[in-house]
Amino acid sequence: MWSADNRRRRSGLVAPPVSLTLLKIGLIAVCAVVVVAICNVNRAAIGTLEGVPWVIPIVLAVFTVWMVLLQKTRFGRYVYAIGGNPEAARRAGVRLANIITLCFTISAFTAGIGALLYASNLGGMSNNFPGNSLVLQAIASAVIGGTSLFGGRGKVLHGILGGLVIGGIYNGMYLLSIPVQWQFIVVGVVLMLAVSIDALSRRSATSGSVARV
Repeated sequence: MWSADNRRRRSGLVAPPVSLTLLKIGLIAVCAVVVVAICNVNRAAIGTLEGVPWVIPIVLAVFTVWMVLLQKTRFGRYVYAIGGNPEAARRAGVRLANIITLCFTISAFTAGIGALLYASNLGGMSNNFPGNSLVLQAIASAVIGGTSLFGGRGKVLHGILGGLVIGGIYNGMYLLSIPVQWQFIVVGVVLMLAVSIDALSRRSATSGSVARV
């Protein structure tokens, strides 16, 4: 944030006042300290949420941040533009390398939050833990929620709804005592169907636009 404002000033562009930039940095630091302090406090001392697991407000907070970031900021518009047509975004002046790097960084940070929540649920974690199934579940949740693997389309809310669908499928198969290998097959088939539907819809949309031209 500070370096970006300095670059704008050196380029002769309009930049926020230094005091406002320092205030933003201070607020971010205070929020980080508060989060760390809450995580280090005994849960019994701060009470409970009337039976609601602590994972729920954490997920809602991450969901809110991502939704605002993607739908209400310039960064979000750049992400959708790069996903839809990288060359057009580059010609429009979007710095592809910076935006893509930032996307991977934020995604890794979000995955880290998910890993901490999952480890707290299990009560421990090991590097021998097979996490391949979690990757498949995450991708399937996003695709079923409407996120296109071809880029340029998708919403955070729809991804969460897709996750609920995948979770329901896994829970149903677990209650039916279906073997693990068949669970992978079922989720893989659902993922293939979702990708196929997305590809066909894109092809039909492209054909329709060409026909109108």
